[in-house]
Amino acid sequence: MSDNGMDTTEDFNEVFDPDQDPEEKRAVRQNYRSLTKKIEEHQANPNDITTQDLLKHVSEADTLFDRVKGPQEATLDSHLLLMASNMGAQKARAMKSGSGAFDIDDFVGKLVHFMRDQKGPEDTLSDDSDGEDYIANLTPLDWDRIGRKAMAKSRRVPPIGFMLGPLSIEQKKRTLTRRAKLEKSKEDERKPQQLNEEDIQRSENETTKNVAVLQAILDQTGSINLFEFVINPENFAQSVENIFYLSFLIRDGKVAFEMQDGEPFIYTCEQPQDKDYEEGLKKNQMVLEFDRATWQRAIEVFNIKETTIPTRKPAQTRLGDKWYG
Repeated sequence: MSDNGMDTTEDFNEVFDPDQDPEEKRAVRQNYRSLTKKIEEHQANPNDITTQDLLKHVSEADTLFDRVKGPQEATLDSHLLLMASNMGAQKARAMKSGSGAFDIDDFVGKLVHFMRDQKGPEDTLSDDSDGEDYIANLTPLDWDRIGRKAMAKSRRVPPIGFMLGPLSIEQKKRTLTRRAKLEKSKEDERKPQQLNEEDIQRSENETTKNVAVLQAILDQTGSINLFEFVINPENFAQSVENIFYLSFLIRDGKVAFEMQDGEPFIYTCEQPQDKDYEEGLKKNQMVLEFDRATWQRAIEVFNIKETTIPTRKPAQTRLGDKWYG
C-alpha cells in the first residue's frame, strides 16, 4: 500500500512477472534476436537500410516491449534500441544538403539579397554588373525581416555553442610539441643489482611439510571441531595458512569433513581409491569465507585459548646479500 492509499502491487506485477509463460518468453527473445540481426547486417554500411525500415524495426520493438516481463528480455530491448540509435546517428552524419556539400558563399549571397530586397528568398543574384552593383550599395540589411522568417521555424534562443561567429572561421588544430628529454648525469646512473641463480636461495617447500604436520596432529586428536583445529588465537595469518594446508588433505581424501549437531567436524579417514569413484563416490567442493571478524567470533564462541597447531616461524628468502621475510 502506497502513501496515497493506492495499492501498487498490481502495477508492479504488470512490469515484472517471474512466472511468465516460458513459451511466451522464448517467443519474445526470438523476435528480439531477429530484429537485432536485421540491424547488424547493415552496421558496416548504414546507407543500405532506409530510415523507414529503421523506424519500422523500432516500432516492432515497441510492440514487443509490451510483452517484456523479465530482465533478460529487457536487456535485449535496450541492446536493440542502442544499435538503432547508433545507426540513426551514422545516417544523420552522412546526410548532405542537396546533391553536394553546403555552399557557404551561395548561402551568404542569398541571405544578403533577401535582407536588401523585398522579393522572395528564392531569388538569386545574377552574374551581370547590375547585380554586383546591387551588392555593393550601402543599403542597410533588414535583419528584422530574416528574424521573422526564423521565428516562424523556431522561437528557441540559440545557445552560445551554436553561435560560431563568422562563417569563414577555421577550426583550430592542436599542435603537438615534443617534450625535451631530461638529460641525466652519467654519474647519477646506477645499474640494477644483478642476481644469479646461486644468489637466490629458496626456502624448502613449506607446504608439503606443514600438510604432513597437520595430518599427524589429526591422527592424534581424532574427530575435532574445524575451528578449534585451525584457529590460532594469537595469529590470524597462521589461521588462514592452517585452512590452506587443511584443504590439501581434504582434496586428497585423507581428511573427511561433515556436520555434527550443527558444528563442522573433521577427522582422518582412509583415502578413496579409483573403484570407490566408479561405484558412485563423488567429490564435493566448498568455499569457506574466513575474515578477521569470523576469526574473532570463532574464538569467542568456541572459547579457544590455545592453538592446536603449533605456531610456525615466518619463512624467509635470501635475495643477493639480504634476507626478506
